[in-house]
Amino acid sequence: MKTEQLNIAIAGGGSTYTPGIIQAILNNIQKLPIKEIRLYDIDEARNNDMFLIIDYMLKREKLTDVKLIATLDPAEAFTNSDFIFSQIRVGGMKMREKDEKIPLKHGLVGQETCGLGGFAYGLRSISGLLEIVGFVQKYAPDAWILNYTNPETIISEAVRRVYPKARMLNACDMTISIEETIAFNYGYDRKNWIAEYYGLNHFGWYTKIYDKSLERDVMPEIIEKLNTENMHVADFNEGDKTWQDAFNMMSVITKSFPNNIPNNYLEYYLYSDMVVEDSDKNYTRANMVMEGREKNTKEMAEKIRQGKTEDVLNFNFGEHGQYIVDMATSIMNDEHKRFMLIVPNHGAIPNLRPDAVVEVPAYVGATGAEPISLRENICDFHKGLMEAQVAAEKLLVDAYFEHSYQKALQAFTLNQTVPSARLAKLVLDEMIEANKKYWPELK
Repeated sequence: MKTEQLNIAIAGGGSTYTPGIIQAILNNIQKLPIKEIRLYDIDEARNNDMFLIIDYMLKREKLTDVKLIATLDPAEAFTNSDFIFSQIRVGGMKMREKDEKIPLKHGLVGQETCGLGGFAYGLRSISGLLEIVGFVQKYAPDAWILNYTNPETIISEAVRRVYPKARMLNACDMTISIEETIAFNYGYDRKNWIAEYYGLNHFGWYTKIYDKSLERDVMPEIIEKLNTENMHVADFNEGDKTWQDAFNMMSVITKSFPNNIPNNYLEYYLYSDMVVEDSDKNYTRANMVMEGREKNTKEMAEKIRQGKTEDVLNFNFGEHGQYIVDMATSIMNDEHKRFMLIVPNHGAIPNLRPDAVVEVPAYVGATGAEPISLRENICDFHKGLMEAQVAAEKLLVDAYFEHSYQKALQAFTLNQTVPSARLAKLVLDEMIEANKKYWPELK
């Protein structure tokens, strides 16, 4: 593929995460030499705000030769693109708020990617991402789609069924966030780590963290530290109480199940009662984001409109952008770097059904992902949790394509955060009403 004069499209260009991706591109401009950046979004106002912010960033770096486009036209966005970074949110924050608050009203976990809120989001996201992949097949069939759109395993399953040969990698930066936070707290350098991990998206466990500089597996000592002290959030989540609570829960999980470091999203499945008890049914994470990142982005765009040039940008970029840029350069230069990716199982986890969509380490090169096999069976506890969740996710994707109410109800009932089919049906019926504009009609 091309290695210079690259055209990069960002699907969901108006996202508050876009500046982090752009900053990572700018920090790696020699490795990822770009000619054009195309911001594609169906929300014109958000996309225009982001255009102002990204234009400001380019001018600040004196990159006036990079062309910037903000568009609602998929042909303009994707034609001759080399990479598409996808981070769409179908329904926006207002629908995320409903994803979180409807389950909470019934005493169930309210979270954007986990539980029934995640399933509602999944049914919306499938159509949105299938549309994006379809546009790319039409306008740039040789482009690589690097996808951050959630919930990843549900999305991956749906895309695989319709576009099995799409040049697409599905990744989540949560494992990187966990590793950065651990390293920040306990004095390690994550860049020296070779991590072994398996699971589903937001549903997995570390089995080993080999530190090359120390020449040993540091996971046992990390678990010991987690059992005696809570971690503090790293600087990219500084001041965010919800993330601090999430990392506190990692200690709760490791004290009960000390053989592995968990993905902290497992709190929603293993301790759903505690999560619900600690949740505010009237003020959820969606409200925090709307009053935080969303408001902050609008304020930055307004400062630029007013001609201000000092103290405009107010972002903590974290690793979100760097991770997806590293994937792009690994493909372009056939670097075979190692990432945590969401891929079809096909034996990577030997005793899990082969058609599951799992999250495991994989090497990335010119031909895409090469998943790493665990080469040994996982324990029954993890396998049982994963099998049930995989079945629920597959039923949900079936429900989307078959327009099946029955399969949607089965999926909601089987979700690991739901104790009762009665509650599953109550939430499903309310979600159907809330998502009339977005879901397929279920019969």
